[in-house]
Amino acid sequence: MGAIAVGVAGGTGSGKTTLTRALLDRFGNRSTVLFMDNYYKAHVGKTFAQRAAQNFDAPEAFDVELLREHIQMLKSGEPIESPVYDFTDHNRSTDTLTITPTPVLIVEGILLFAEPRISELLDIRLFVDTDADVRLLRRIRRDVVERGRSLESVEAQYLETVKPMHELHVEPSKRKADLIIPDGGHNLVALEMIIHRIDHEL
Repeated sequence: MGAIAVGVAGGTGSGKTTLTRALLDRFGNRSTVLFMDNYYKAHVGKTFAQRAAQNFDAPEAFDVELLREHIQMLKSGEPIESPVYDFTDHNRSTDTLTITPTPVLIVEGILLFAEPRISELLDIRLFVDTDADVRLLRRIRRDVVERGRSLESVEAQYLETVKPMHELHVEPSKRKADLIIPDGGHNLVALEMIIHRIDHEL
C-alpha cells in the first residue's frame, strides 16, 4: 500500500505549520512533509522588483504539475528532489531537497484544496481555521523577523493580494476539507482524532 497523504491547508498564519509539526512529532520517522511554498514558479530573467511584485497568493503562482508529480511519486514509494524557494530573493533557489517516501506524507499549503489536481491526491484533508486578525499578526512577525522584509512591503502585499486571494480562493476551499480545525496544532481534541484516524489507516 502506498503512503497516506494528509493535506494541511488554511490561510496565511493560520497555524498550518504548528499542526504539521505536531503530526511529524507523533509519527516520527514514519512521516515526512512536502511544503507547497517550495513549489512557487521560478522567475527566470525578471528583476528583483518584478519578482517582488508577483501575486504569490494566486493558484497560478505555483508549479502545480511538478507538485502533483512529486506527491504521486512519494505515494508510490519513489524519492524526489523537491525545489527550495528563497523568500528573501522571491525566486526558486538552485538547491533542492531530497525527500524519501514514508508511510505518512503530510502536504502543507494555503491553496491545496483550491487546486483540484492536488486536492484529489490527498487522502485526508485538514483545514486550519483562525481569525483574520491573528493570522495577520503572525504573518507580519514571520515576514519581518524571519524573512527580513519591511513592514511597509508586508502591509502592501497583504492588502493588494493576500486578503483578496484568501477571500477568493482559500476561504471557499475549506468546503473540500474533511475536518475544519480551529487553532490548528493547539486543538488537542482534533489532533487526537486525526492521529487516531491515521493510525487506523496505517
